[in-house]
Amino acid sequence: MPPKGSKTSKTHAKVNAGRKGEQVVLLSGGNPQIAKGDGEGPVQAYIAAMPGWKRDLGQRLDALIVQNVPGVQKGVRWNSPFYGVEGQGWFVSFHVFTRYVKVTFFQGTSLRPVPPGGTPKSKDARWIDIYEDDQLNEAQLSKWIKQAAALPGWTP
Repeated sequence: MPPKGSKTSKTHAKVNAGRKGEQVVLLSGGNPQIAKGDGEGPVQAYIAAMPGWKRDLGQRLDALIVQNVPGVQKGVRWNSPFYGVEGQGWFVSFHVFTRYVKVTFFQGTSLRPVPPGGTPKSKDARWIDIYEDDQLNEAQLSKWIKQAAALPGWTP
C-alpha cells in the first residue's frame, strides 16, 4: 500500500475487471487504466472496470454503437474505448470522470444537431456529458452515432 498522502493513495483504486484475479487500476476520476489494444477484449475490460452506475451506461453505449454501426471496429487508446470504421478512422469515444461520462464525437461539428459540448480549442470535436440521473436519449445518440460513422474519422 502506498504511503498515506501519496498521489497514488489518493487517485488510484483497484477493481476486478472480470477476469479471474485480474485487477484494473482506476485513475483519477474513476477512469479505468486499460492498456492500448484493439478488438472486443480491451473494450469489454474497460467497461467491466467502470465504477458503479457508469458500468451500466458503458454497456448501453457499447450496445448502441454496435447496433447502429455494423462491423464497427473497437479499441482502447489513452485509457478510453474508441469506435471506428475500417479505413475511415475513429468516430466516437467515451471517458469516465468523477461525476459523469463524456461521449466525444470527433467530427461533432458536422453532426445535426451539433452535440452541446465544445470549446474554442476542441476544433471539430463535440461531446455530451452524461450524469447519473440523466435520462439517456438513445434516439438522439443513435442518430449522432450513425451520422458520425458515415463521416471520415479521426486518425491519431
